[in-house]
Amino acid sequence: MALPEQLSPPRHIAIIMDGNGRWAKQRGLPRTAGHAAGAEAFRRIANYCRTLGVEYLTVYAFSTENWKRSAEEVAGIMKLLRRYLEEALRDMEKNRVRFRFFGDLSRLSPELQTLCHDAENRSEDYDVQVNFCLNYGGRDEIVRAARAFAADAAAGRINPETLTEESFSGYLYSAGVPDPELIIRPSGEQRISNFLLWQSAYSEYVFMNVLWPDFTSAHLDEAIAEYHRRNRRFGGT
Repeated sequence: MALPEQLSPPRHIAIIMDGNGRWAKQRGLPRTAGHAAGAEAFRRIANYCRTLGVEYLTVYAFSTENWKRSAEEVAGIMKLLRRYLEEALRDMEKNRVRFRFFGDLSRLSPELQTLCHDAENRSEDYDVQVNFCLNYGGRDEIVRAARAFAADAAAGRINPETLTEESFSGYLYSAGVPDPELIIRPSGEQRISNFLLWQSAYSEYVFMNVLWPDFTSAHLDEAIAEYHRRNRRFGGT
């Protein structure tokens, strides 16, 4: 289905890119092949989001728990990420997409850290923004924010009694980014997997029975249409 013209997309869409491994297994391929197919799906959907006028796209690229996977699989994911960032830096002026990274980048290779920082610095004046959750976990993000706030309070830079939800949000990786209105999880799983725990307090979740490499613009249209069918009351009546 095509998205009806009267249905404007949410300002901020987040996606848990799930199902790459199962996609590969169904085809008798190594899991790394699934991640490669998933990377192509991301390119398609990111371009389509820009066409629709989505201002912010946040994707779960690599969680703090993903380090438990085999060394071969982790290396394959990092190789794909490096290739994507190299291409993005090469085509940055043409695509004009702003990059942000949510997560602890210190565990990445120095080469990858440099690519991430270069992508952020060189794209800071662009409008459409893609946020990559990389070595990211929602609980870890909140703990890190709490530590940073506690340090500021201990140093006398802030009065703990003045803490609000808004001011605490400024300590998160997503500081300055509006919360996502719509979070999509393909693959048939129905859980949030430690993704944007603080930011998703009033997000609409759409779970879809399609593996991420097979996710198309039609699936995104379907998710946005479902979002518009929801009655968003934010705790009211």
